[in-house]
Amino acid sequence: MGSPPKNVRSGSSLLSGLPEHLSTNLFASAKPVQLAADKVLFLAGDPGDGCYRIDEGLLKVMMVSRSGSERILAFLGPGAIVGELSIIDGRPRSASVMAVRGAKLSFLSRAAFEEFAKKHPDVYKSLVTLLAGRLRETDTVVAAESFLPLRGRVARILLELADDFGQDVGSGRIVIHQKIGQSDLAAMAGIARENVSRILNDWKRRKLVSRLSGYYCLENKAKLEHEVEL
Repeated sequence: MGSPPKNVRSGSSLLSGLPEHLSTNLFASAKPVQLAADKVLFLAGDPGDGCYRIDEGLLKVMMVSRSGSERILAFLGPGAIVGELSIIDGRPRSASVMAVRGAKLSFLSRAAFEEFAKKHPDVYKSLVTLLAGRLRETDTVVAAESFLPLRGRVARILLELADDFGQDVGSGRIVIHQKIGQSDLAAMAGIARENVSRILNDWKRRKLVSRLSGYYCLENKAKLEHEVEL
């Protein structure tokens, strides 16, 4: 199927949306970090001492309830940045992050960010624009979880993953080039795994979605998009 794409959920990482010259200079002296698969990078509530750029691998951002239930907020691949909110406001981590696969990261301390911002104050203007985009994204998520039926919520997640990690393999078919399981989809959509399984089986029968070597494939993106209409 060729090499997997490197585009990621830019809306989930403020700093990854900065102009290229700012982003490159910002991480010029960042410290390399390696994280093994299934290892935690940080937990919600940990001190916000810096942020990480993903150079290789795949991370997931999640919230975990006291009962142990997991809600996945995003999967992030090469080019994405995690932990950026804490370097802006200095508050503890708002979510937990762990490696799905072994990852190579670049760590930027909060002190280094503040020093960079003094020399490049235009970074704040870019951040305001990106924060506005994130707020709009949050509005969309809240609306989806409030009004969409279950199948609409699953369709939205698959379409987002296709935008982030999709690869066109011809004839309009888009392969999500990350191995995301049903439990992951359920944790992203905030619904029971059994419901996800039932919905996916129905879409497979209708040839909207298929499974290729462990990867989900969107066979009919247009019909899936109809499922998301409020």
